[in-house]
Amino acid sequence: MGIMATNAMLSLSKFLVSFPFLAIQTVLSSSTDSFVFGGCSQPQYTPNSPFESNLNSLLTSLVNSATYSSYNSYTIMGSTPQDVVYGLYQCRGDLSMPDCATCVARAATRVGSYCPTACGGAVQLQGCYVKYDNATFLGAVDKNVVYKKCGTSVEYAKEDEIVGRRDAVMSGLMSGGGMFRVGGSGEVQGLAQCMGDIGVGECRDCLSEAIGRLKSECGAAAYGDLYLGKCYARFSTVGAWGGVAKRHSPLSFDYFLVNKRRD
Repeated sequence: MGIMATNAMLSLSKFLVSFPFLAIQTVLSSSTDSFVFGGCSQPQYTPNSPFESNLNSLLTSLVNSATYSSYNSYTIMGSTPQDVVYGLYQCRGDLSMPDCATCVARAATRVGSYCPTACGGAVQLQGCYVKYDNATFLGAVDKNVVYKKCGTSVEYAKEDEIVGRRDAVMSGLMSGGGMFRVGGSGEVQGLAQCMGDIGVGECRDCLSEAIGRLKSECGAAAYGDLYLGKCYARFSTVGAWGGVAKRHSPLSFDYFLVNKRRD
């Protein structure tokens, strides 16, 4: 069963968050290391086992790599299939390398404490994402909804203008190139990004799904965020969170996770 908060949803689909969630948290900060969502696998590993050693090596590699690259993935081999660990991280495309490194280090620490002894874990912060698992996921297409948040509706008199500008921004993001895209029209700003382990065509398909769902499911909301397994799209209006939403700045919002347990 799930606990649904108004205008917020977390869909627990294949690993990224096919994991059971046991926490409800609220984000009040616009910091790049603010928590957005996280998940943990049900299979557990034995403490002080070869898997734990490999996991520690993986997380160390991710943190070290983030000092010079905004994305990377690693596979730590083991003596048995049960000891293999796959992992990746990705920073938001506008972060500086020092900010990327700081964010990934905090995400790696967070996933370790959030998912103790879990064979798979994922944490999304405002500025970066870290994921590991015993089962390979690198390069796999995943367009399942992970997290969705829609703000309250804009005032009726401005609805047509805001929706029109939002749709124009979303169209611009869809037609743009690269894995990280930003755009704006008037008081509406948008942001989209694909995971670095998928190709250009897969990125386009993923963003098409994310943007289409964001537009249809958030309606005339003042802001919206929709994360799929391998991409996300977000938009906001000026003043949506009581201040000016600046392009390239973290999109701050209050949200609740949906807790759902799979039997």
